[in-house]
Amino acid sequence: MEGCMRIMQLHPGCRVSSDHDQEQSEVTQAEERISESWAHSEGSGWLGDLQTHGWDTVTGTIRFLKPWSHGNFSKQELKNLQSLFQLYFNGFVRIVQASAGQFQLEYPFEIQILAGCRMNAPQIFLNMAYQGSDFLSFQGISWEPSPGAGIRAQNVCKVLSRYLDIKEILQSLLGHTCPRFLAGLMEAGESELKRKVKPEAWLSRGPSPGPGRLQLVCHVSGFYPKPVWVMWMRGEQEQRGTQRGDILPNADETWYLRATLDVATGEAAGLSCRVKHSSIEGHDLIIHWGGYSIFLILICLTVIVNLVILVVVHSRLKKQSSNKNALSPRAPSPVFPMGANTQDTNNSRHHFCLAQVSWIKNRFLKWKTRLNQLS
Repeated sequence: MEGCMRIMQLHPGCRVSSDHDQEQSEVTQAEERISESWAHSEGSGWLGDLQTHGWDTVTGTIRFLKPWSHGNFSKQELKNLQSLFQLYFNGFVRIVQASAGQFQLEYPFEIQILAGCRMNAPQIFLNMAYQGSDFLSFQGISWEPSPGAGIRAQNVCKVLSRYLDIKEILQSLLGHTCPRFLAGLMEAGESELKRKVKPEAWLSRGPSPGPGRLQLVCHVSGFYPKPVWVMWMRGEQEQRGTQRGDILPNADETWYLRATLDVATGEAAGLSCRVKHSSIEGHDLIIHWGGYSIFLILICLTVIVNLVILVVVHSRLKKQSSNKNALSPRAPSPVFPMGANTQDTNNSRHHFCLAQVSWIKNRFLKWKTRLNQLS
């Protein structure tokens, strides 16, 4: 399994460009907001798309979010790593504030850093962004300004090149500590990292894109890991008008994606949505427009089963009521002094069964409404 570790300083809503986004990766993500008199820092750690670590801004300590987040590092090694991050958060802010005037940085500003390594390759990388735009990079040997970053980035690179200590620290952290920590994490969390969850898919109509046109929506949810391929098809031909949304997280650490296609009303027939995922490798999930997905079939089967139960319960109640009327005496018998209590018990059972019938009817109506929404 390939992986890389990233150390990020990132402001929410901003993004640092990287060619490593799709790799299995350990991420330490931090946010720095800096002004002349204050700075705010946050951090989190990720292994691929799975969050494994956090940074407690109050205590200045690492939060371990998984039972295996310690990897195979000893307590002392983790303590040393934590101290290194404490120095980074505190020292970085002071250095930036001291250099803001020299590099004409306008307060308040944000700096984002993405650094990492690959376990199976010697390459290390560091990308820095200023105010959400690519600024400079370090590939293990030298500092290089990003294309279009201007003279300011060139000047920062010249200054950083003078500090050989910074270069040595980064080479040690990213070239030696990072791969070792990453290897331990991937070994300790192997069972969770290798888990696969099959996707569910269903179709619906989206908002009308215009007169005489339809928006077809293919929903794919509950899959893990994150990489997935979804496409509207006509036979074996991919429909190039397919628009994929962002892959969004579910609460259970699986993922959701929707793919849409705008077509003329008369052209919807014969279209299908195809899903490819590592959990169903070799068995693509295909749902035809106007057909039925497994999801809808299960709903229909559930409705049918509950209808059968409803009929059976209703028949039994009717039969019990008829038998009771036929066998009950017209006047109370002194031989059975407990007759009143028996009648009360029968009434209680009758009310209980009626409550069950009412509940089943309500469930049926809800399923029917849900089915209408999906069709």
